[in-house]
Amino acid sequence: MSGGFVAIGEPVPRIDGRAKVTGQARYAAEIAAEGLVHGVVVNAAIARGRIVAVHDEQARAVRGVLDVLWHGHRSEAPQLAHYFGTGEDFSTVPVKPLVSDRVHYAGQPVALVLAESWEAARHAAGLVRIEYDAQAHATDLPRHHAQGRAPKELDEDTAPPKPRGDADETFAVSPVKIDAEFHQAAEHHNPMELHASTVVFEAGGALTVHDKNQGGHGTRRRLAKVFGLPESQLTLLNTFVGGAFGSGLRPQYNLLLAIVGALHLRRAVRVVLTRQQMFTFGHRPEIWQRVRLGAERDGTLNALIHEAVGETSRVDDYTEMVTRWSRTLYRSKSLRGDYRVLPLDLPTPLDMRAPGAASGLFPLEVAMDELAQALGMDPLALRLANYAERAPSGDKPYSSKKLRECYTMAAERFGWSRRNPQPRSMREGHELVGWGMASGQWIAEQEEAQVRVVWHADGHVDVETAASDIGTGTATVLAQVAASALGVRMEDVRVHIADTRLPQAPTEGGSSHVASVGSAVDAACEKLCKKAWQLARAMAASPLADSKFAEVEFVGGQLRRRSPEGGGLPVQEVLAASGADRLEAHFHLQPDEDEQGRYERAVHSAVFCEVRVDDAMGTVRVTRVVSAVACGRIINELTARSQVLGGIVWGIGQALHEGTLIDQALGRFMTVDLANYHVPVNADIHALEVIFVPEDDRIVSRLGAKGVGEIGGLGVAAAISNAISHATGRRIRTLPMTPDKVMAPVMA
Repeated sequence: MSGGFVAIGEPVPRIDGRAKVTGQARYAAEIAAEGLVHGVVVNAAIARGRIVAVHDEQARAVRGVLDVLWHGHRSEAPQLAHYFGTGEDFSTVPVKPLVSDRVHYAGQPVALVLAESWEAARHAAGLVRIEYDAQAHATDLPRHHAQGRAPKELDEDTAPPKPRGDADETFAVSPVKIDAEFHQAAEHHNPMELHASTVVFEAGGALTVHDKNQGGHGTRRRLAKVFGLPESQLTLLNTFVGGAFGSGLRPQYNLLLAIVGALHLRRAVRVVLTRQQMFTFGHRPEIWQRVRLGAERDGTLNALIHEAVGETSRVDDYTEMVTRWSRTLYRSKSLRGDYRVLPLDLPTPLDMRAPGAASGLFPLEVAMDELAQALGMDPLALRLANYAERAPSGDKPYSSKKLRECYTMAAERFGWSRRNPQPRSMREGHELVGWGMASGQWIAEQEEAQVRVVWHADGHVDVETAASDIGTGTATVLAQVAASALGVRMEDVRVHIADTRLPQAPTEGGSSHVASVGSAVDAACEKLCKKAWQLARAMAASPLADSKFAEVEFVGGQLRRRSPEGGGLPVQEVLAASGADRLEAHFHLQPDEDEQGRYERAVHSAVFCEVRVDDAMGTVRVTRVVSAVACGRIINELTARSQVLGGIVWGIGQALHEGTLIDQALGRFMTVDLANYHVPVNADIHALEVIFVPEDDRIVSRLGAKGVGEIGGLGVAAAISNAISHATGRRIRTLPMTPDKVMAPVMA
């Protein structure tokens, strides 16, 4: 970055970084509001049954307590009678609290204490005593996975792949076969910022809502439907979000209850979940899978069969893109997939970074490694032998695909050619050394988005859109796109986001925000450039009077001809000479679904890793990871690299640490704090290297960008599993791979 002027691809630091590290940034739980009331949630203590009685007398006697709301009490307040209706349609939100006396899972919110202080509300919540009629529950997926049923609804993404050939017969006669079962424990979102909502009751009954979510407009639509309110009465702001990773895609119960409290008291109400309560809503579902691979002795895949059973709740079917990756990653003569759900007495699962892919790619990539071992073939060579130049299902061309280059560049940087393929052949001191690799793939999507860009005569630029920034660097990238397109300095661009009063933007999820909102900003800036160029041509004695728009560029604050000898004008001078105080452009991006639908659109990665295993203790250290990623044109090298590095850390967590344990007797999660739910810490992370493979995809987006947020974590857990197998000779098919599993006898 020179003199504040930037180009696409430069590593620009985050524009909100100073506000975050100095504490100036205000999150949803920190918004000041006059007459603020604090709400604390009471959660159900049983997994299934009914509430017989709620004894709230002691709670109401606490000084400062204003009310205790629960399903039986709410009818006493006329304005509460219609909240959520009386039925239990959970299609809009994953849970509707205070609906009835039914308990669907342990941790379900069943009461809300409202008080003048958080301390009073917290103390009173502990005094609420609830009597239950407990019923038999089921929370054990491994034990009951055979009872899984077809989901009620599946879309094109979550449906299993369409069968191709007779995969079962072909598998049976294949000369080399792999048949393996896999299990992955539930994982919980644990962003630094707890879920919180501050709802301000405005004059006339309008609500201003400060909430931790990933999309204000989407959240507002859901709330309007749930509460029967016009959207115009709701203003949603999510100015700063301290991580979300999918947990903010739908309104969580803290927001629903904060609105209930605000409407009931006609005052501002804040509800903040505790760390323990962060384990009482959606999570990455526990899942059982079986993968069968049949191959010729040269490694050619004849048959690929991928079956999965994922956990869902009793009240709603939750589905993910689990088995779709088996139709897109490798060529196979025959293919069959099956995806079922098992309703359990647990909260409805929720999207978690790379939903479906993080689960579905793990068994596929481990099975490919097992097949390579059975064939006596290099795992990378096996993948190249089955490389898909076109999408295997549907025979579509890829909009862009540089997975082969990912393999080549990452393998060379890692030193893969020096690998001794024999298990237990590499050792350093008391540790066995293993090398493993895997492939990663994620979707490349673009969503509808609107932006407004205003170029002021003083040189400042305002970029306005309701887009969210959940810590990914969205605001910085949008500023960079605008600054580069208009040829102005970064410090002259002001980005206004995360407010539903601004032009509509999609929810930030699925790694599509830059391709969507960024492209809309770029298009709006092109409109402004044309307006400025027309003004410049009309100026007296203008050096651009006879120019064509294609012949000019906006660089370094200048509007000039592209030819070296061409003249130019300072843009600020052009704007000032026009007599107008501003130029404004609005752009509504609507993806060309017909054009994009002709292509398979995806991002790809190749992950190589080194592990060191203490053979006596079963402890695993991931000492080196090289990840090569092909994710379109990189807009900001710094924020993109940060996303991939964070994804790798997630993959290490998935592989070795993260798994929520369930007390099957009580039917509830046991590991509900960060002392017992383990995540990677600094001591677990060693040498991580990211390689961006050059790629430019103008089919996915006008910027050439594709998503980078999810791909970084994919393939990592499988690569670690494969490396552990190489180090120890033990094949582990369950996640997380804790020391007890690493030390277990070799699995058949």
